[in-house]
Amino acid sequence: MSKLAKAPVFKPFTLALIQLGGISANKADNLKHAREMILKAAGKKPDLIVLPECFNSPYGHVHFPVYAEKIGFVPGAPYDVAQSESDSVKMLSAVAKEIGTWLVGGSIPERDNDKMYNTCTVYNPQGDLIALHRKVHLFDIDIPGKITFKESETLTAGSSINFFDTEFARIGLGICYDIRFPEQAMILARQECHVLIYPGAFNMTTGPLHWELLQRGRAVDNQVFFSMCSPARDLTAGYHAWGHSMIVDPMGKVLSEAQDGEEIITSEIDPQTFIDTRAGIPVTRQRRFDVYPDVAPASDK
Repeated sequence: MSKLAKAPVFKPFTLALIQLGGISANKADNLKHAREMILKAAGKKPDLIVLPECFNSPYGHVHFPVYAEKIGFVPGAPYDVAQSESDSVKMLSAVAKEIGTWLVGGSIPERDNDKMYNTCTVYNPQGDLIALHRKVHLFDIDIPGKITFKESETLTAGSSINFFDTEFARIGLGICYDIRFPEQAMILARQECHVLIYPGAFNMTTGPLHWELLQRGRAVDNQVFFSMCSPARDLTAGYHAWGHSMIVDPMGKVLSEAQDGEEIITSEIDPQTFIDTRAGIPVTRQRRFDVYPDVAPASDK
């Protein structure tokens, strides 16, 4: 891995999560409503706005091929939004530029040649698409009598760990099921991310069990701010999201939490909490890679 650029100085900023409701079978309506809610969230003057996982279509492996869009983003290469084949990218880019705010565009089904991915895109205040994350861990579960779901029936797993730099923080990306793999969050934290944001859609079985627990755990393990943004719960849909979009600080304190309906939540992200947590409980300086070298960075081996 090439040497990372130095992370930006962590500065106070306001984070807004849109727990989007009313996601229907009509993609155009979904994009229109998402845009309206982004404009509504912008009224709260946040520095960064986040949409939920799979915001432009119903959630389900049978839906992904129907709603998938070609994005064609190559990291490090200029991206011409005007020439994009993705209606979702065009909408997100335009609204980010209109409001002059950083935007994490939840996730959408992406088609790349003969493969499909669950993909998160990120836009700067000028409307440029500057980062992309493909869900690394596919949601293939089978809890007898509760829920069976297999994303791998239509999706391919991503193969990279991703973050982006703003003028106020370095922000790591994941999507939903990625949170169950602590290695991903640990690597992002060791790449100097201050905040980890995972658009997600836990269900009515896994949500009550682990949604809050996992976010607080990842936040405490890595001494970072952690946030997941869910769709609103819709009991008429084929997949019932848990909701409860959440922002957690490095000490594991829940700063803000939605309920289960459509809602916008915000929180002030204070770097002093990050600094004090790491100073008071200095695990980032106390790791013993001599004892557990199998998880040490390659440079330390």
